[in-house]
Amino acid sequence: MKKQIIAIFTAALALTASAQVKPGIEVLRDGGFAQLQGKRVGLITNPSGVDNNLKSTVDILHEAPGVELVGLYAPEHGVRGDVHAGDHVDNFVDPATGVTVYSIYGKNRKPSAEMLKDVDVLVYDIQDNGCRSFTFISSMGLAMDACAELGKEFMVLDRPNPVSGNKVEGCIVEDSCYSFVSQFPIPYLYGLTHGELAN
Repeated sequence: MKKQIIAIFTAALALTASAQVKPGIEVLRDGGFAQLQGKRVGLITNPSGVDNNLKSTVDILHEAPGVELVGLYAPEHGVRGDVHAGDHVDNFVDPATGVTVYSIYGKNRKPSAEMLKDVDVLVYDIQDNGCRSFTFISSMGLAMDACAELGKEFMVLDRPNPVSGNKVEGCIVEDSCYSFVSQFPIPYLYGLTHGELAN
């Protein structure tokens, strides 16, 4: 009996060790980037937008066959993570790809029609921490508004909520307390992935 329990425990560990969460960028890549084929793509991301080998979504989409990466959109901390918390992000050209980076954490927090004029689909890929006081879900919401107003597609490359979908805690934002770090009427720990929150 003891050997059977050890064998079952070892098998369970082996299954757990081989189980791996596949982030949205890997699902997209494994499908041959079908949803982006022939489209001009904009990307909102930061250094957390990586595959399981830590390759940046920026570089993956830049190299993807049939995909034209035409714009990068920098939330707080910038696309490559080189901006301090709270500091404004400037527009510039990404030296690794030659793609223009538009700031959505500075003068503009919502992408303008001019920023999105060459984009068919705006892709969002950021790993958040599952609480509403970070700016990334606010950036996502404003970008969704801009895309809806301009008739552009919006795609979330989803990632797990690190706090889990079982932990929902804290009060809903009070009417007088809405801000860029509390933009939606959700609990402090909202228990959703970004894709679920976007829906």
